[in-house]
Amino acid sequence: MRIIGLWTMLLVLCYALQTSLLTYVSFDGFSANLMLLLTVSVAFLRGHEKGACFGFMAGLLQDATTGSYFGLAMFSYMTAGIIFGKFSVNLFRDQSLLPVISSIPALALHFAITITFLFFLGWQIDLIKFLKVDFWPAAIMQIVLAYPVHKLVLSLNELSKRR
Repeated sequence: MRIIGLWTMLLVLCYALQTSLLTYVSFDGFSANLMLLLTVSVAFLRGHEKGACFGFMAGLLQDATTGSYFGLAMFSYMTAGIIFGKFSVNLFRDQSLLPVISSIPALALHFAITITFLFFLGWQIDLIKFLKVDFWPAAIMQIVLAYPVHKLVLSLNELSKRR
């Protein structure tokens, strides 16, 4: 029970950092997505089922507090947790470079799901402008923060295994 509390505390702490401090380091309203980084790291270390569960909880927290389209972040993070968790079966779980490299495809998947959803709602989306102005600054911030987030998740995962 104590381990679940630690994972929950990590999730809430990273969400608080994402919504408070990282908003000051944003480009055109986009900043690093710590919830997505956490979900990908958990999926790599613990598999697709725990990755999907963690993605659900991270998305639920974000959807409940942002007031945006409810369920969009849940679906996006769960999908990322399942996909990257499935890849973790064939890879070494303790590689630290893998979550850094996969932060770009995870962000691309998240943006693709969001853009597809908004397109079906009738929004006009300039994809070229989006890639130039919004995606790359957010991707650079994801790469910078991917390693520290993964190290944090790795240490909590080791603590979970010991108990």
